[in-house]
Amino acid sequence: HVSVGEEEEEEDEEEETVNSTEVKMSQIVMPCHSNHRQELSVGQLLKWIDCTACLSAERHAGYPCVTASMDDIHFGRTIRVGQVVNIKAKVNRAFNSSMEVGIVVSCEDLFSDRRWRVCRAYATFVTQRTKTGNKVLLKPITAHTQQEQVEYSVAAERRRMRMIHDDIIKDLLSATSFQQYNAVAAERTKVESVELVLPPHANHQVNTFGGQIMAWMVNVATIAASRLCQAMPTLRTIDMFTFRGPSQVGDRILLRAIVNNAFKNSMEVGVRAEAYAGEGPNRHINSAFMTFEVLDECGTPRTLPRIRPEPLEGRRRYEEAIARKKIRLDRKYIISCKQTEVPRSVPCDPRNQVYLSYNNVSALKTLAARNNWLLSSEKDKVHLYTLEQKSTLCFRVEAEVDVPAHRAFCLLAELRNRTNWDKHYKDCELIRRIGDDDFLYRVVAPSVDHGGNTSPDFILLASRRKPCCKGDPYIIALRSVSLPTHPPTEEYNRGEVMCAGFTILETGNNMSLVRLYYNQASPEVLPYISTDIAGLSSSFYHTFCSCSQYLVKNREEPAPDDATDSLASSVQATHL
Repeated sequence: HVSVGEEEEEEDEEEETVNSTEVKMSQIVMPCHSNHRQELSVGQLLKWIDCTACLSAERHAGYPCVTASMDDIHFGRTIRVGQVVNIKAKVNRAFNSSMEVGIVVSCEDLFSDRRWRVCRAYATFVTQRTKTGNKVLLKPITAHTQQEQVEYSVAAERRRMRMIHDDIIKDLLSATSFQQYNAVAAERTKVESVELVLPPHANHQVNTFGGQIMAWMVNVATIAASRLCQAMPTLRTIDMFTFRGPSQVGDRILLRAIVNNAFKNSMEVGVRAEAYAGEGPNRHINSAFMTFEVLDECGTPRTLPRIRPEPLEGRRRYEEAIARKKIRLDRKYIISCKQTEVPRSVPCDPRNQVYLSYNNVSALKTLAARNNWLLSSEKDKVHLYTLEQKSTLCFRVEAEVDVPAHRAFCLLAELRNRTNWDKHYKDCELIRRIGDDDFLYRVVAPSVDHGGNTSPDFILLASRRKPCCKGDPYIIALRSVSLPTHPPTEEYNRGEVMCAGFTILETGNNMSLVRLYYNQASPEVLPYISTDIAGLSSSFYHTFCSCSQYLVKNREEPAPDDATDSLASSVQATHL
């Protein structure tokens, strides 16, 4: 969910070239597409979204494709009868046999000539097997525009997030506490409905159309929400749809919905879809979680009654709803907003570390994909580039080094090694490891004022990623976070870093291109870089030369298979 101004800017960039996978659909909203308030039904919109995305996926694959999942969708604005829905879908990235399709939905008022963004979504599609049962290997996507390069790069991180989504819920459940309220029994909101899959409900592959299943699920979820609030609710967010299996014409689709939890101004409804044929067993084909609000006459969310969960399974659903709400808030305040809107030092705790890591890596990938860098200085093949974005200043230093990319990654990924070559790292302490690929460090820099006694210190989250596919760089992303165990002190001047890090790309002949990025410098950092940018100093050159010499010196030393292996032993030693 991106702000309107940012999205309009992106749309202008995308119009420069035509993506071969791009598919557009325009539909005028008729009364048959709307609810009693003359607003476009979300179920109908999901049908159009799924259809457009599927056509884009099939255009790239050249084979029939099916929907595997649909990421979270936030509906910021409604669409009314008589307005036009414009949907644009294109493949962001293709992996082996799956691909991510990005979808943008906008609305157009034909009478006032106004246009606005409604939502953005990401769907994963997989190709069906060939007649011989073999998987179809997809050809890679070539990104042309800057926005396409960003989407291509960050798609790998979004894929990683999808794969660990269930683990995030489990981790959050361990920190969730249950409170009993004198409230409405959840049993009163139960809905059960059966749909018969007819030929109009099938796609061109004779399977039930994924958009149709989503529309049926929205319908029963709306009924369940209405039973709690005794009013017509507004659907605001749909958590990730995951299709577990297909259904065909002639199947019966059993849909069950219940309000899992009600918060002050919103409620979560869980929906489960099962398919069966005749007297056969039920097959679980989909589950989804939808967040509703009830708006008053002024459009303000009303206060909702509390829910009393059923025993056993009801309590589990109740607690999971709290965990999912936490995830949605993290996504809203850490991931979804623009980088300039995110506070530099976000509090880091076990409940949001996954999304901080995502934001850390995606911010560096987005910065690296910018195409308007200006060369400020060059010396002995070490290049310094700058980039001004509104009120922020970014820079990039790069040089090719005679070291394999995987070895350079292992050496640079451990920040404590940086004190060996970077004079701006006076001291570096590993605080703790918070994941397989994420670590917290405290870094102390020397004082800029040679006569002063106060040195800046930083609490940094270091996230590192190996290449997802051939041609991808190694990533070492850094950003500031705050820790209750390490508050600012009078002895040090706490500095902040919004986005920094390295990309390391294999260039052939066991050489690699190392790029150092820095974005959104705080006042404590600017004195270190301003003289280089103004051409009054060459400290960047000397620092990068020191880095190159350090890498070459340690080039032949055996490197562990994973850069974090060596860190694991040091973390254990720290605890001991």
